[in-house]
Amino acid sequence: MKKNLLTRGVLLGTMITSLVLGSCDKGTDSGGDTPPVDDGTRWITLTAALKLTNDGDGNGGTLAYAINHDQAIDPNYELDIFPVGKALKLESPRTSRVQSSADGKYLYDIQYTGADGGIFTKFKVNGQEKYVREGNEVNTSIILGTSPRWVKSAEGVGVGVTIAADTAAYTGTFPSATFTSIKSTAKVAILNLDNPSIINTAEFVVPFTAEQLAQGYSIGRIDVPIINQAKDKVYIGANISKVNPAGTPTRNADGLISWPSDAANIAGTVTLVLDYPSLRNPKVIWSTQSKYGNNGYRTMIQYLGDDGNVYQATGVNTTGYPHILRIDKTTNDYDNTFLFDLSKALGVNGLAGIKAWRYLKDNKGIVMYDIDKKGGYLALIDLNAKTATKIPTDNEANLNFDQHQSIAVSGDYVYIPLTAVSQPGNVYVINWKTGAITKGAKLTNGTGHRYIGAY
Repeated sequence: MKKNLLTRGVLLGTMITSLVLGSCDKGTDSGGDTPPVDDGTRWITLTAALKLTNDGDGNGGTLAYAINHDQAIDPNYELDIFPVGKALKLESPRTSRVQSSADGKYLYDIQYTGADGGIFTKFKVNGQEKYVREGNEVNTSIILGTSPRWVKSAEGVGVGVTIAADTAAYTGTFPSATFTSIKSTAKVAILNLDNPSIINTAEFVVPFTAEQLAQGYSIGRIDVPIINQAKDKVYIGANISKVNPAGTPTRNADGLISWPSDAANIAGTVTLVLDYPSLRNPKVIWSTQSKYGNNGYRTMIQYLGDDGNVYQATGVNTTGYPHILRIDKTTNDYDNTFLFDLSKALGVNGLAGIKAWRYLKDNKGIVMYDIDKKGGYLALIDLNAKTATKIPTDNEANLNFDQHQSIAVSGDYVYIPLTAVSQPGNVYVINWKTGAITKGAKLTNGTGHRYIGAY
């Protein structure tokens, strides 16, 4: 492994760019020049994705608005954030990758694609539309490009990632070319969220074995990095691909030669493991319990459990396959004796796919899922007992969780805004200990829009 492109130079350039882009603490977006005093309120930020061209495409930017618990549980409280200026507008041309501090006091955003793609911004949450910029804006595109995937990987620490798979290498000439391998090159950057800056970067070739490369393995997308309990490793989810080297190659109009997909024969789910914070010694670990992508889509799907193990969902970005796997805190490898299967836990005949989930406490969690790629449903799960209890909500058949980004948790309460595209809905507040469900605040909607998260 080598450091990313003369790392010291990159970091120096990043710091200079951060200073150029920087905004001091008194900078604001919509809260005025004097930020309100923090009164200790636990704000719950709700986010909505705006339509650009097609209903539900989420490409028109992201709105954010903060309410409190009493408002969230009040069925008479009505929230309409769609008039211009009513909420904070995150201008990303695609849905912004939004994260938050555990206490809800800070919101973090990296714009995804466009002229400002890769720009990290931190906001102090002061309720309603009052979000105040704090610290430097950081240009992560220097390392990660303008479409980085990133999450809050531990409190105060963000990790951004990107990867590119080369076109297939081969010997001979078409149509008698012989496949040799596909190289996958990853880049990683660690962000200080408390004092926005880039701490470290790395670039490395994914260390598949020679045999795995010859079998056609590569990785085309990585995401949702999480730091382990010991804070000496970072686990990065991956969408693994495989071609059939024995298949018949094809050549496109540009002369590129490729081999047919062999996804059915992928040996298992994989995770990239790096030393933290050095980002050295990349390793690929394999699950024998699942064989589907664990890179999420727009939602965090890896969580550190109370027991120190990491729990990871698979299939979020595929047609289903609702598995939760476990990475052992001692070995930093998969515990291949453990598998949670949501379909079995629910006892459903169709394939229940986990679209988003959140670890809560005591090895319990809440999942947002569909059945055979249709509808949107909630369930509380127990990872130890391997059970699931469905949570009834309105309009389930019309909900779609493909773009859902975050589930808010504060104490015993879980907060989830539910709106079908273009339709009104409500904030659902669930006491995960008692199972009590509150259909709370009313959420108005606009044509083509939907709510996609709570923080």
